[in-house]
Amino acid sequence: MEAQKYKRYTITAALPYANGPKHIGHLAGAYIPADLYARYLRLKRREVVFACGSDEHGTAIANQAMKEGTTPRAIIDKYHELIKYCFDKLNISFDIYHRTSEPIHHQTAQDFFTVLNDKGDFEVKESEQYYDEQAGAFLADRYIVGTCPVCGNDNAYGDQCEKCGSSLSPDELIDPRSTLSGNKPVKRPTKHWYLPLDKYEGWLREWILEGHTEWKTNVYGQCKSWIDGGLHPRAVTRDLDWGIKVPVEGADGKVLYVWFDAPIGYISATKQWALDNGKDWKTYWQDPETKLVHFIGKDNIVFHCIVFPAMLKAHGEFILPDNVPANEFMNLEGDKMSTSRGWSIEMHEYLEDLPNKIDELRYYLTAIAPETADSEFTWKDYQARVNNELVAILGNLVNRVMILMHKFFDGKVESTTGAITLENEALNTELGKLYNDLEQSFESYKFRQAQQIMMDMARLGNRYLTEQEPWKTIKTDPEAARTALHNCLVLIGHIATCAQPFMPGTAQKIFNMLNWPADAVHFDEPISFANGHQLNAASLLFEKLEDEVIEKQVQKLIAKKASIEKPAEVSAPALVPAKENIVYDQFAAMDIRTGTILTAEKVAKTKKLLKLTIDTGLDQRTVVSGIAEYFEPEAIIGKQVSILVNLEPREIKGILSQGMILMAENAEGVLSFVSPGEGMHNGSVVR
Repeated sequence: MEAQKYKRYTITAALPYANGPKHIGHLAGAYIPADLYARYLRLKRREVVFACGSDEHGTAIANQAMKEGTTPRAIIDKYHELIKYCFDKLNISFDIYHRTSEPIHHQTAQDFFTVLNDKGDFEVKESEQYYDEQAGAFLADRYIVGTCPVCGNDNAYGDQCEKCGSSLSPDELIDPRSTLSGNKPVKRPTKHWYLPLDKYEGWLREWILEGHTEWKTNVYGQCKSWIDGGLHPRAVTRDLDWGIKVPVEGADGKVLYVWFDAPIGYISATKQWALDNGKDWKTYWQDPETKLVHFIGKDNIVFHCIVFPAMLKAHGEFILPDNVPANEFMNLEGDKMSTSRGWSIEMHEYLEDLPNKIDELRYYLTAIAPETADSEFTWKDYQARVNNELVAILGNLVNRVMILMHKFFDGKVESTTGAITLENEALNTELGKLYNDLEQSFESYKFRQAQQIMMDMARLGNRYLTEQEPWKTIKTDPEAARTALHNCLVLIGHIATCAQPFMPGTAQKIFNMLNWPADAVHFDEPISFANGHQLNAASLLFEKLEDEVIEKQVQKLIAKKASIEKPAEVSAPALVPAKENIVYDQFAAMDIRTGTILTAEKVAKTKKLLKLTIDTGLDQRTVVSGIAEYFEPEAIIGKQVSILVNLEPREIKGILSQGMILMAENAEGVLSFVSPGEGMHNGSVVR
């Protein structure tokens, strides 16, 4: 049996990257499944640590800080708190939500590196990489931009073109330039440490392809594809300021690659939890009687199934993951979910708009979980599931039984035979079968199926209640009516118990109505009521979702995408009288260049001003512009503009403005950017 094979469980969920808010696709992919499994194990009285935390290193963090004109620390503090807040509100029951910026993680990651380095497990190689001579720094892929060789986008990154989606390397970019200075980088030799994954290829083939054939087909298939394609050494260090310093003499200016340090974050988080709770962290990571399970999305399969296990194997003191039940992606209203394109529902946005619909979201995301294939969230389907399942099936059963108990028996559970149990053989048999199927579903990570079984218990109760008709038999056979309602109450107690992983708030509401302490109930245990037990008042579990609520969310989604993808339409400009003539020298004295808006934010205590950071090709500078009444800050980031760069700097509302962007204005005062055409690099001269 599963409970005899393992003494304890270490459950991890992918560390969310703290460079921005996370959307409900992330929630469906990793965090709700992990929470369901951890809550189920606790209901089975198993020893569990459920660890997660913010991933806070790497070039994307540094890039985001540069875009927002702030520091990496400010970025990670901002988004760590936002993500943690969302998880708390959505009832994700982490035992610890940690941070990879904490000292205990830096030390753990450095110690891990040192063990492998001392054993000679790394290969040290020297290679030519791009270097910014003005900034005095080697450039990570994301610090290099240039023209995409596939689609011609002149702002493609060194690892990917975000316009056409092509994966790239810096060497493939046409006319590469540094995002730090705008200059063309040069090639310089640099030394890095590599994990020779090719040396572990045979072991991985045996461990996964022969030893874990029970893994989900989508996970197993991706692993097989990687292994069959041949594995290659992978750099574990990089030249960067932001990150964990490489603990080797002569490695100044180098940090651990974020892919190497991030999974070690599971270990450091467990260490911190153990310190806080008087536990021994090693039993959760080094005892073979501990089961390790990683919950991730499909984009992390290679790291958790191939790279991290190779790291653990090389170290030699850690257990390996027993399973990695990765999910596929969840799409949104017929399109891939994307925060950058405005086609997403951020977790904090949902919480702002529907703060009392937490369990409804948890239920729906589980019902459409992309367990082996991509799935799709639609607001109409969400509405249908809530109204036709939660309201009409589960909510209806609980409400009818509670109202009838109060109407006929003043809410008191009484019997002449003592404690009240389930007194119906057919119900007991069916309930036992459902419990068995539910347990098997959880143990095989089929959470969508498990939730359906929990709802089948509610369907069973509704069917039984309809057959017994206590509202009729109360007139002819009161004891039969009482017995029927008592059986329904016991069944509702079982449903609430089984609902705890999926909808913890709803389960608590049911327990409150039943007048039970929730911690007194565990999975697959007998449920009974003491003779004379008093129920609390009935209350609705769910509210029907009206069309107006759903339509508002649909329109909000469409508007958000439009604000990012399409500039505001303006009417044709009216003719404005020309100004007096000037001489050519007056015009020639103006240095007008093309540039790109990197960040935009409203200036406090003003209605008209935006503070912009603009990449002019020459530098990055701050410009204060009076366009806040016409443009939302988020909608103009990435916009290419024309900027007067040699305007005398002046202070506006305490901010030094170093230039002026050119705008077209019609007779009604409507503004539009004066933007260059396709193919113009930042810094191009406007003549």
